[in-house]
Amino acid sequence: MSPQSTAGPGGAGRRFEEAIELIEMELRHAIAYVNDAVIPQVRRESILAKRAAADTLRDLADRFERGGGNRSQTGTQTGQAGQDNAAGQGSAPREPGR
Repeated sequence: MSPQSTAGPGGAGRRFEEAIELIEMELRHAIAYVNDAVIPQVRRESILAKRAAADTLRDLADRFERGGGNRSQTGTQTGQAGQDNAAGQGSAPREPGR
């Protein structure tokens, strides 16, 4: 770099303006890339993920409607007491921490 390129009135200012123009150009390119490539890909993938989640929730709702499949009872209750608790009757639920 020659001393004349920065010497004189406006030499440093001109270099800053050129640097700013290059930065603005790179930013425009980056914004165009994000708008043209990244955003559409994110939309496609998020739609697929939402559809997969909807399918999973639909399957779960179907299982609940059919009766749930395998139900496990807590504890070793059998007979009438176990049936009462499964039906929501019988002893009151425990409070947390007790």
